Amino acid sequence: MREDDDLFIDDLLPEREDDDLATEIFAVVDGPPLPETPQRRLRKGVARTFMIVGSLLGLFVLLYAIDLITSAGDVPRGVLVAGVDVGGLSHTEAEATLRAQLQPRLTQPVTLHAGDVTTSMVPADSGLGLDWPATLAQAGHQPWSPITRVLSFFTTRDVGVVTRTDQEQVAQALNGLAASKLNHPLVEGSIGFQPGAGGTVTPYPVEPRQGQELTDVRVAAQTVADTWLNPGGVTLRMAVTPPKATSNGVHALLAQVVSPAVAAPVVLHGQGKDVALKPAAIAASFQFAPRDGGTLELRIDQGKLQQAVQKDLASTETDGRNAEIVFTSGSPSVEPSEDARKINWANTFKTLTAVLAKPTERDLPVAYDATKPSLSTDAANALGIKDVIGEFTTSGFSGPAATNISVLAQRVSGAIVKPGDTFSLGARSGSRTAADGYVSAPVNEDGTGPSVVGGGVSQLASTLYNAAYLAGLGDGGHLAHDTYLDRYPAGRDAKAIDNAGNPVELKIADNDDTGFAIQASVSGDSVTVRIWGTKHYTIEGRTGGTSDEVPPTVQFGPGPDGACHSSIGAPGFTVSDTRVFHDLATGNEVREETRNTTYAPQPIVIC
Repeated sequence: MREDDDLFIDDLLPEREDDDLATEIFAVVDGPPLPETPQRRLRKGVARTFMIVGSLLGLFVLLYAIDLITSAGDVPRGVLVAGVDVGGLSHTEAEATLRAQLQPRLTQPVTLHAGDVTTSMVPADSGLGLDWPATLAQAGHQPWSPITRVLSFFTTRDVGVVTRTDQEQVAQALNGLAASKLNHPLVEGSIGFQPGAGGTVTPYPVEPRQGQELTDVRVAAQTVADTWLNPGGVTLRMAVTPPKATSNGVHALLAQVVSPAVAAPVVLHGQGKDVALKPAAIAASFQFAPRDGGTLELRIDQGKLQQAVQKDLASTETDGRNAEIVFTSGSPSVEPSEDARKINWANTFKTLTAVLAKPTERDLPVAYDATKPSLSTDAANALGIKDVIGEFTTSGFSGPAATNISVLAQRVSGAIVKPGDTFSLGARSGSRTAADGYVSAPVNEDGTGPSVVGGGVSQLASTLYNAAYLAGLGDGGHLAHDTYLDRYPAGRDAKAIDNAGNPVELKIADNDDTGFAIQASVSGDSVTVRIWGTKHYTIEGRTGGTSDEVPPTVQFGPGPDGACHSSIGAPGFTVSDTRVFHDLATGNEVREETRNTTYAPQPIVIC
């Protein structure tokens, strides 16, 4: 039987010159070793390789099966939830771990980073909560891929949490925080001053701060909902307006310029008087402006510096005055003029910045401008004002009208007019109000018409006009009375006020090569105006006949002013007046000037 078996084996194996692998494997140990050949070494190497690979594959399959069985139903390895490691735990253990570490965050404030503001909000009061089952479900299931399972030993995966969020409540909470803490206006860098004793100040920096505003609350609410459990808190996006000046720019100007500038007063040396410009006044004039590049610019308001010392230096200035004609002992004399001396503030403060940089010798000389008067003493003496060349007197006023005529006469008297200039009654007299000494009186010189402040002054105007007429001066413009008053030659009157109380202009022109002066005086119920100058002509006035007469109307009872003044009335008419100029030496006629005047009728008033 055994022999048959041997024969059978021999029949199956092919004949080979060398012994085969089976013979080598099953060879008796005690037998002589078979000779090594290259083919035998190759077969032995391949066999060992397959045996090792097979063993390793079997081991890997065994380990994979064990890992898969032992972790079935657990959270995958390497999973983090809001930074908490729950990988490899069962769902029950994972939920317990998350509750233990994340639940306190629901009662602890959540830090909010918004621009340059850091604040907090309480989740439970702001509509924030956690959904535990959904959070764990988000972590996923055990992977089947052996590669994924192997990599999970070396990597982590943060899946975050699933929250329950009331967006409206979160938005309301953010709106409240924005209004109270998050939003704030832009603060540009500047420098302030703390006042001290004796006009001293201590400068301090005003640090720049960006302006910011939470403009999109809905987006911010979503950001809070997504990241409120992050350990570092929530970062909100703000609309930011950056300041121009930097903190370094503010401190540089403070140390290098401002602090030395207000360290001590500056002494201004005026004409005969010294005044100290105190540090508080210097600081009050400082204005700061941020510049591109982060620097801070200093500007000095010279007007405020001027206000600080102007009152104390006012006594070093003089207003100046024109030469004036005064009438003493009935004749004119020249009162000398004075030059004006005024402080030139721009030149005074021209070197201020250099002085402010000094620790000592902080002195400023006050600069002055001298202004010559428009009429100097020499010019007044050269005007030829030496003789009366025209004079006129009227009378018959009383009561409030006398007060007004006296006030206006004081204003007019002493006026000097140079050759080629024109005298203006309105400019000389100024305002005519109660504060100027005028009182209420009937507007017309005969006591009729409405009562107005300054009423009755037309009598002085007519007196002045006639004096100028007889002096041969030019008529620069005037208005005659509405009705004729027989106290003046017909066609030779002028009014100074209308029925509404408004001033009426009267102008007198100097067309000669010498000047003239006006002297007006009131005595009792009369007013006299004299024109002083150099006489060039003898004046003759010729009144022509009347024409175009208009009969008066009849008025019963009071007029528009409510008062009734009986009157016999007078017709209206037109009259001409001719002024004739005669040569002083020969008496020959030089020229004539004719002017026509029309008067309205005066009504007959029956009371």
